Amino acid sequence: MQQPLAIVFYERLMPGSQLVNRLQDLHYRVQTVDNAGRLAAVVQEGKPLLLVADLAAKGDVIGAIEKIKADPATNHVPVIAFAPDQATEKFAAAQKAGAILTVAESALTSHLSQLLEQALAMD
Repeated sequence: MQQPLAIVFYERLMPGSQLVNRLQDLHYRVQTVDNAGRLAAVVQEGKPLLLVADLAAKGDVIGAIEKIKADPATNHVPVIAFAPDQATEKFAAAQKAGAILTVAESALTSHLSQLLEQALAMD
């Protein structure tokens, strides 16, 4: 049986690399993306079980989430968006764009199992 694919969009080494390692520990295959402009295409090509996106990365991350959610081929993919703890405006924009969950990066890796379970159940 093949491991489910999680796509992780990040540019910052921390918490990005920690997130990738944690997902692998939870038996996910992980594909990383570091270009917001390519994110929607990578999701369409990869057909992941979920996408985890860093809202603090450069580029139009919110626009990429909107594009993923507007495309019938990818709108079913749950999106978990994370950012620094005080990024409330980014959290609101991500939810409006279609992110199923937004989470402060300080809680991301420690609560990842529960977040994944919640995101996949909500989809």
